[in-house]
Amino acid sequence: MPELPEIEAVKRVLEPQIQGLVIENIIIRRPEIIACPTADEFCSRLLGQVISHMERRGKYLTIWTVNEDRVILHLRMTGCLLLMDADAPEEKHTHLIFQLEGGKELRFCDTRRFGRFWLFSKEENDTYSGIGKLGKEPFDPGFSAEYLKDHLGKRKKAIKNCLLEQSVIAGIGNIYSDEILFRAKIHPARPANCLTEKEWERLALVIPECLSYFIEKNTMTPKEYLESRGQDYRNTPYLQVYGHEGNPCPNCGELLCRMVISGRSSVYCSSCQK
Repeated sequence: MPELPEIEAVKRVLEPQIQGLVIENIIIRRPEIIACPTADEFCSRLLGQVISHMERRGKYLTIWTVNEDRVILHLRMTGCLLLMDADAPEEKHTHLIFQLEGGKELRFCDTRRFGRFWLFSKEENDTYSGIGKLGKEPFDPGFSAEYLKDHLGKRKKAIKNCLLEQSVIAGIGNIYSDEILFRAKIHPARPANCLTEKEWERLALVIPECLSYFIEKNTMTPKEYLESRGQDYRNTPYLQVYGHEGNPCPNCGELLCRMVISGRSSVYCSSCQK
């Protein structure tokens, strides 16, 4: 599943290209991907609206209209958004198409069909998508060692699992939790309530630093994004531990280990992360 840096990359590529464009038509081939309201109402309310801007919150994207309606979407495991010319061949598993002015189409493709869309007006409260239950963004001014300790410091759960809790920290998944814990020199299976004050401070510094690094590495042009069909996020060459089980640790040379924590794979260095 794409995580915060990848979703931010999608936002940065697409937003400048769709700002100010009118939604002239909407084609929905899989009505079940529209979680709220009905697919028919989703179309009727958005037709003729002008796209204002996009936002990212955790792993969610929001497309705002000039009228301050908002389309919230979650790509889930395999979803992707592609901006293409109307006459370009469609990708397999294209489930939704926003036909925009100027002969452009914003297409949503999803092999596994887990991605979802929600539409809300300015006055409507979102009690459906889950975006309102997200914790702090890692770049929020209030994100600190104190915040992490207050929300996680009494937990007996492994710190790896704690970093994945979207209600505490928005946007971290399996990939970057491994990278963060490696940089912070914390073993992924350590119970959160065993972390020291210095370790909480390290985590509070490393989390935004690591995610900012991968946001930068994921930077691409619209052409590069389209050529990869929105699936090449460019993080792989820069991952230090995730996916590198059995390879030498980039810090000490010890072979990297893999373990499973609550069903999640985790790669770490037994020497650097004691």
